[in-house]
Amino acid sequence: MNTNNYLVIMAGGIGSRFWPMSTAEKPKQFLDILGTGKTLLQQTVHRFRNIVPAENIYIVTSANYQQLALEQIPELNASQVLLEPCMRNTAPCIAYAAWKINRQNPEANIVVAPSDHLITDEPQFEQVIQTGLDFTAANDTLLTLGMKPHRPETGYGYIQADQKGNQFSPEPSGLNSPFSIHTVAAFKEKPNRKTAQQYLNEGSYYWNSGIFIWSVPSIMKAIRSYLPDIAKIFDKGKDAYYTEHEQTFINEHFPSCPKISVDYGIMEKADNIFVLPADFGWSDLGTWGSLWEKRERNNDGNTIVGSGVHLFECADTIVHVPNERPMVLQGLDGYIVVEANGVLLICKKEEEQRIKDFRESVIAMNNVQ
Repeated sequence: MNTNNYLVIMAGGIGSRFWPMSTAEKPKQFLDILGTGKTLLQQTVHRFRNIVPAENIYIVTSANYQQLALEQIPELNASQVLLEPCMRNTAPCIAYAAWKINRQNPEANIVVAPSDHLITDEPQFEQVIQTGLDFTAANDTLLTLGMKPHRPETGYGYIQADQKGNQFSPEPSGLNSPFSIHTVAAFKEKPNRKTAQQYLNEGSYYWNSGIFIWSVPSIMKAIRSYLPDIAKIFDKGKDAYYTEHEQTFINEHFPSCPKISVDYGIMEKADNIFVLPADFGWSDLGTWGSLWEKRERNNDGNTIVGSGVHLFECADTIVHVPNERPMVLQGLDGYIVVEANGVLLICKKEEEQRIKDFRESVIAMNNVQ
C-alpha cells in the first residue's frame, strides 16, 4: 500500500433531507441508514481499506461530532479528526486538510470523498480510485470522478467530458482494466428533465459525484491561484498543525474563510481539470427517494425497514420505522413513511425536496431537532 495515499472524508453536514431520522445531533453519516450494521461513515472508511493506510485517513467534520467520529472509527486518533468551528462549504474544508497534510507529507496524493455515499461495486471502485491516484501522482491535474448516468436524473449536476480533446488511458500497476481520462469541457448545473434526457442521449455527460483526486502540490497551487484569501488564512497556521495550538488557530481563523464550494471556486475555473468516467453502483443518498431506488424492493415496489410493518394495497413506497413498532398502512402509492426521534413523517416521494422545509417548520413550532 502506497504510504503517499491519503483520504479526506467530508462529514460535516446535517443531512436535513433525511429527517426525521437524521438530526442535527446525529446526522445521517453517523447512522446505519441502509440497515447493514455499519454507518455510512464506517462504510466510507471500509471501502478504502486496501488503498489508504489507516494513519493517512482524515475526517473533516463539525466540532459537535468529534466524539461520534472517534467512536465509530476507533482506528483514528484525535489529530485525524479535523474540527470545523462553523460550516464554510467544501473549499475551506479541503484547504484545511491539504495544508495540514502538506505539513506531514508534501508528496501526498489525496482522495476527497463525501461521508454519505453508497457504492455497491467495491472491487470496481478500488480499480477506479487506484487509476486516479496513479494519474494525479504523475501529473499536475485536478481529477474528478464522473458517474455514468443510467437515467435522466435532475437531482445531480453533470460533467461534460471533452471526447475530442486530451484523453489518457492509464494502465495502473497490477491492473488489467485501463480507464479513459478526459479533459473536462464543462460543468453543468442540475438540469430539467428534458435537458437531462439530452445529456443521457449524447453520451459524453456524467453525474458529478463530488469525489476528487489530486496531489497536495496541485490542490495547494490551485487554491493559491483561485482562492488566495483562503490560502493566506491557512498559511498563517503552518506552525500550528499537529500541535496543541492547531484547534485554537482553526477556531480563530476558520470563520474568516468565505463560504464557497470547491466546484465553484476552483473546478469551474482551472484549466487542468480532468474527469475519470466510472460506473461502480454509485448514489449520493441525498434523499429518501434515492434510498428507495437502491434498496431491494418487493413485487409492488415497496421497501421496508421495520419488522412490524404490514402493507396493504401499497406500491412504490419506502417505510423506515423502529423494529418494535407495529404499523399498518393501506392504499399508499409513491410515499415515504419514516418514524424516528419522536416524529412520524408521511410524505409523497415526488415532494421529498420539501422535507427540509417541513423540518424547519416543525423545529420552529415544537422545538424538535
